[in-house]
Amino acid sequence: MRFATDTGGTFTDLIVEDEGRLHLFKASTVPSNPVEGVLAAFSLAAESFGVERAELLSRGDQFIHGTTHAINAIITKRVAKTALLVTEGHPDILLIREGGRQMPFDHTVRYPRAFIPRSLTFEVPGRITASGSEYQPLDEDVVRTIIEDLRRQKVEAVAVCLLWSVTNAAHELRIGEMLREALPGVPVSLSHQLNPSLREYRRAIATSIDASLKPLMDRYIGSLTQALRDAGFGGQCFVLTSQGSMVSAEEIRKFPIMALNSGPSMAPVAGAHIARNESDLVNTIIYDTGGTTFDVSLVRDDRVPYTHETWLGREFQSDLTGFPSIDVKSVGSGGGSIAWVDDGLVLHVGPQSAGAVPGPVCYGTGGVSPTVTDAALTLGYIDPNFFLGGRIKLDADASRDAVRRLVAEPLGLAVEEAALAIMNVWTESMVQAIADITVNQGIDPSVSNLIGGGGAAGLNAVAIAERLGCQAVIIPEVGAGLSAAGAISSDVGRSFRRLFVTNTLAFDVAGVGAVLDGLVAEANNFAAEAGVESAEARIDLFAEARYAHQVWEIDVAINDQDMRRTDSAEKLSSSFHKEHERIFAFADTRSPVEVIAWRAQVNCKVRGNIRLRVSETVEHKEKQPRRAYFSGVGWVEVPVYGFSALPTATPMVGPSIVESPFTSVVVPPRSQFFRSPEGNLVMGLPKAATM
Repeated sequence: MRFATDTGGTFTDLIVEDEGRLHLFKASTVPSNPVEGVLAAFSLAAESFGVERAELLSRGDQFIHGTTHAINAIITKRVAKTALLVTEGHPDILLIREGGRQMPFDHTVRYPRAFIPRSLTFEVPGRITASGSEYQPLDEDVVRTIIEDLRRQKVEAVAVCLLWSVTNAAHELRIGEMLREALPGVPVSLSHQLNPSLREYRRAIATSIDASLKPLMDRYIGSLTQALRDAGFGGQCFVLTSQGSMVSAEEIRKFPIMALNSGPSMAPVAGAHIARNESDLVNTIIYDTGGTTFDVSLVRDDRVPYTHETWLGREFQSDLTGFPSIDVKSVGSGGGSIAWVDDGLVLHVGPQSAGAVPGPVCYGTGGVSPTVTDAALTLGYIDPNFFLGGRIKLDADASRDAVRRLVAEPLGLAVEEAALAIMNVWTESMVQAIADITVNQGIDPSVSNLIGGGGAAGLNAVAIAERLGCQAVIIPEVGAGLSAAGAISSDVGRSFRRLFVTNTLAFDVAGVGAVLDGLVAEANNFAAEAGVESAEARIDLFAEARYAHQVWEIDVAINDQDMRRTDSAEKLSSSFHKEHERIFAFADTRSPVEVIAWRAQVNCKVRGNIRLRVSETVEHKEKQPRRAYFSGVGWVEVPVYGFSALPTATPMVGPSIVESPFTSVVVPPRSQFFRSPEGNLVMGLPKAATM
């Protein structure tokens, strides 16, 4: 038996895998102590299985955890007091960044502050050159003086990022030794070990983020694993990473930056898995509508997308993470997003969210502002007596009153029309987010798969598909826990990177071979420490390459043996030209190719192929029709179907509502829908959904 949890801003999802069958549970997240939400989800699971929680946990072999705890700590500035040590003459790395502004001439936008202030940034005499030689010895007396200053200021973590440490790490390693000797218990992050990037800012910011998270994530992971042990769990503990795999809990305590956006990174993994079984289209748009955010990603040519351009907030108004991760865009448009009318009588939805505390008005737990959930309840899209399988009774009258007072009356609309307006504005923000990652990359969404996950995904799925021109939209059976489903199907894995510059005009076969040998050795060591036999580990190799004089690199898949042949330069050039053309629609075959870095991605298969099908944990009674409100139609009585009770491959036509204990899917009038052989709900406009 295996367990996977995804702690979001509103709900904590738990998937229990028992002999290949998946069981989904949801509990409210406890923002002040997320561990409580995890244990609450296990209590619900134990009740469903008819055993004590300790008995259920004792059956588990693995616990897999995804969390937004790290990113939330950075956004809310609850990180450790962190110092940064840099090469003398480079104190403003984090302030200057890499330049850039979204609107260069809008000086009303305040320049963002450095992640670590100058008062906690210290310059260290000593210099390594680009070739790796020592130009100026490290001044250890100055380092000792700095350490005393750190002690006086009660610094809680230290980041070290020296110029050209990626070519010779001797100075960084020595500083690390001195810090650990003089400040035992204060965690240290060294840039060359964490993120061996050529670009100084990206190395510095990644190292600073990692160090600042170490005390917090050490406590969080430690308390989580200890709480599970105390509750009866005796198996392995893994944590999801932003790179779409999982590592041991101890690995996250060493490198907590890997846990940034760990939960959202799993939705593309699950979505790509579902798309392979449902469609022949090569591109898939995957969105996950939670209680707080709307996360969207694009899988191109069946490849889960990676990026080195992940921002902590708004582009150019925050910091990059400097760390490679799965490319997921997030906007504040979840089921708990608050609807509000500004002084100019313009309706907005989000980015503020009611979250788990106080929650939407209908929860009756102190929320006063109408949310998307309140609007959907007002329109009859959600059964107030079947929310979370009936565990939470919703107050429909309170929702209606909040929509009336704070939206309908200010705008001069009927309550139903105001609720529809909330849904429409909410949908539009999602469509824009999807357009940003598709149309802006030259991808036509109308010929792409559209897969919606998250508890609120079904409320406007058809509306999103219609606005994008998609043929159909798929709501997976496991969609309400899409990220947790991605976790249960993910591999143990990690990426390793080394800097080594060469080009196709003078390709260093021996040097490249030595680098690849080192990367493969690191990957194999990781697999061995993860307790996975080498036969079950797959290592993929990549070159980070560009045309000569280009600024940015792209990842090119390579074959180890091809890089050791006499024609290795030609092999690399051919692969690079093809990848460049795939991404940018052109290739300059006459230009030489330059490689900056090399990367190994190791993935260790934990289980064979898993069918992402959910076994219902709440028994469905026969559904009674109920009234729902639709644009241009008004109030109509619609049939209500249990998700798992729908017959397979039987075309039906809306208006209808399809429910599970964790989601409500709205099928508008004249829209077709059916349940696929894989158990997923496929919806489209007339003649758009096909079996």
